[in-house]
Amino acid sequence: MLSLAARRASSSHFPLRRWAGQTISTSHVVKNETAATSTNLGPVAAPKKPIGGFRGGIIGFLFGFSLAASLAAYNLLDEYRQASAALQASVAELQLSTEKVSAHVRRIEAVEKDLKALSQTSASKEEVSKLRTEMKKIYDGLHVEFLDLRSHVWGIQQDVHALSKKESTSVRI
Repeated sequence: MLSLAARRASSSHFPLRRWAGQTISTSHVVKNETAATSTNLGPVAAPKKPIGGFRGGIIGFLFGFSLAASLAAYNLLDEYRQASAALQASVAELQLSTEKVSAHVRRIEAVEKDLKALSQTSASKEEVSKLRTEMKKIYDGLHVEFLDLRSHVWGIQQDVHALSKKESTSVRI
């Protein structure tokens, strides 16, 4: 019925206005119809302002941001933990290789010390050549003495042989 009255009012020259849930009209018939129907409906509640969507958007944004930040922090800590473990393994390997290198250095120092001691006690090339020339001189001297002794023995042998052929008893010395 209300819709019929609203149609009549809109089609007639009398404007209909709605204000706070009540219909205002200039026609007496329309007033009676609207008064009868409005008493049956009760008071009209004021519409709520739509601020829940904005508030929900902000809360959703903050929740999503905090969730993304917590996941990023978790991943960052996990990568840090892995990098720290890799660094510790690298440090352990470096320590082992450093110990090996220091052991090699100690062995090299020991060999250098032995070499220095041997070089101080060993003869140089000049000393060896001097000793060689002295040995040659000694050998040549012994050879000359050997030849002298041999010639002396040969002389004695000749004398003995000559005496055996001669019957004279003269000995030369």
